[in-house]
Amino acid sequence: MEINKNDIYTVKIDDMSTDGSGIGHIMPDGFTLFIKDALIGDTVEARIIKLKKNYGYARLISITEPSPSRADPRCPAARQCGGCQLQHLSYEAQLEFKENMVRNLLGHIGGLQVPQMLPIIGMDEPWHYRNKAQFPVGTDRNGRIVMGFYAGRTHDIIDAGCDCAIQSPVNTDILAACRGWMEKYGISAYDEKSGRGLVRHILTRVGFATGQIMVCIIINGKRLPFSGELAELLKKIDGMKSICISPNMKRGNVILGDSVKTLWGQDYITDYIGSVQYRISALSFYQVNPLQTRKLYETALKFADPGENDVVWDLYCGIGTISLFFAGKAKEVYGVEIVPQAIADARENARINGITNAHFIVGKAEDIVPAGTDGTGLAQLPDIIVVDPPRRGCGRSLLEYIIQIRPSRVVYVSCNPATLARDLKIMSEGGYIPEKLQCVDMFAQSVHVETVVLMSRVRD
Repeated sequence: MEINKNDIYTVKIDDMSTDGSGIGHIMPDGFTLFIKDALIGDTVEARIIKLKKNYGYARLISITEPSPSRADPRCPAARQCGGCQLQHLSYEAQLEFKENMVRNLLGHIGGLQVPQMLPIIGMDEPWHYRNKAQFPVGTDRNGRIVMGFYAGRTHDIIDAGCDCAIQSPVNTDILAACRGWMEKYGISAYDEKSGRGLVRHILTRVGFATGQIMVCIIINGKRLPFSGELAELLKKIDGMKSICISPNMKRGNVILGDSVKTLWGQDYITDYIGSVQYRISALSFYQVNPLQTRKLYETALKFADPGENDVVWDLYCGIGTISLFFAGKAKEVYGVEIVPQAIADARENARINGITNAHFIVGKAEDIVPAGTDGTGLAQLPDIIVVDPPRRGCGRSLLEYIIQIRPSRVVYVSCNPATLARDLKIMSEGGYIPEKLQCVDMFAQSVHVETVVLMSRVRD
């Protein structure tokens, strides 16, 4: 059977990929097609746009028979915007998809089967849950300022002409103020292709428990003209506590610069996870979903089960969120993080919460930990190690060192099930077995999911 680009086929969708695309097969040969915006259970018409040897990509033309799990997206830009991949899927089906994705990746990549996979912890309200947003700024074909989100797989900006269904509603007022200020004073928007223009991104943080708001303008320069006028507009918004800029004159996809300058107010906001207060600066990592973060960390704490004589290492500790959660149960907690500003926040967070048994060290976990007992600050070998790495996962040298020092338990908190599976395979080959796993949905309407895994050392 000959298959060509631009051919149109009717296919039944029987699976979904990790990026949320529907997977169907052209019969009778079973040639695989990946179709964006199609769902398991749909029958669709799709036009082939790209062909590989054994599979192809197709664009959805029409849905001839919708899936029982298909839902109406709340946001009118959901299909174009790259922020939400699953708004057209019912929330119950989203949770099932994420559980299956984690299970399948552990099997396919890691060759692992976790004895106890607990039911995913979903959200009570899967809308307007994000406490952080990063809005790219640019211009449209007519030279008008646009600010919003990138379209899927591109850097074309979808203008935020409506309330984002997963962000804090206050961002609408913040963007309106910034747009009006740029238009009034002729402030230029950054152009990725030429590297010219001033305003690159607008970053916002909102403390859900405190109501405190931060706005950080990322600029392609060292100073921001008419910054006082911008501050006057923004500080009228209820809850505004911090207005700052971050110079970033490097070409590329990194959003924030290396430094932050406060224009008005504080250089941080505060928020709570449970009873623990946290200070959050512009450069700090802080989980974007505070309500689910509490459930995530409570799960990690329950899995680790530290006793009063246990020493815990918290690697990739950020501003100390997990470390301070554990400090109330453990003897000592040592946190490691590469971002100096985050460690400064972590130390301050320990101070304001009256926690004296949590200690924080600046550096890469892969570099500091192997030398940790030689004066770098990790004064005691751990009984328990918690890792919460970025999407790329842990460095192999770090995993090998963990295996070498033989803590009794390792709790792995992951935002990427593919690198989680890879790393668990290395750990299992080194004598650790996965005992139980808990998915926590932190990112409703998207394909992303957090996972907590308890690994225990096989007894000699």
